[in-house]
Amino acid sequence: MKALILAAGEGTRLRPYTADRPKCLVEVAGRSLLDRQLDVLGAAGVAPVVVVGGYRAEMLPRPGIEVLLNPRYATTNMVTTLFCAEEALAGGALVCYGDIVYARDMVEAVLASDADIAVAIDLAWEAYWRARGEDPLADAETLRLNADDRILEIGQKPSSLDQIEGQYMGLMKFSANGAEILRSAYHGAMAQGSLRGKPVEKAYMTDLLQHLVDLGHRVQAVPVCGDWVEVDTVGDLNLAITRERLQRIQAKNQT
Repeated sequence: MKALILAAGEGTRLRPYTADRPKCLVEVAGRSLLDRQLDVLGAAGVAPVVVVGGYRAEMLPRPGIEVLLNPRYATTNMVTTLFCAEEALAGGALVCYGDIVYARDMVEAVLASDADIAVAIDLAWEAYWRARGEDPLADAETLRLNADDRILEIGQKPSSLDQIEGQYMGLMKFSANGAEILRSAYHGAMAQGSLRGKPVEKAYMTDLLQHLVDLGHRVQAVPVCGDWVEVDTVGDLNLAITRERLQRIQAKNQT
């Protein structure tokens, strides 16, 4: 299955490290987030890889990957970036954010799901969020599941930890049928001029996933616990836990 890596944003919360490069090319321990993610995808046998860039996209090309562009990256959000690669969605794809790195077993778990739309969620998110900041609610999102791990709610602002049964990571799979469901929902929202009450161009992926839930589609959680990182701020970049997790991810790729 192909992978689509969404990497168009400017990464303003990582200034000054993103002053001269896209967010996914910020380095941790001498190696960029993108190259680390490509290592994991290669170890999991995921190919080909398409990277959708925007800010400083001329720095993205690597052997064996295709680079597409979101020319409106400065005024749009994740959903628009994804659909700049709409043709690449055909037949299904693994969709990943450009500022994360995850262990190979997490990719394999998502790919093994029989659901048309499968979304990785971290059950052990709270300890990781507390390591990244004093208040885990400050940068977390709601996620509620039914008894079969089907997602009922995702991406809202939580008022308590009870509203978070796992944390969305930015790693998901759409089968061929799932990609068609996604495309239909997106074009329906475009025709209506909004997605869950906001302009489609400003919508996050969680808005689109919640829209699919609202339409009655099965959006299946794939619960995981383990090593992954999100590097969204300078604080994330400098945390010891970021380096520790990346070291373990690298070791898993080599086994």
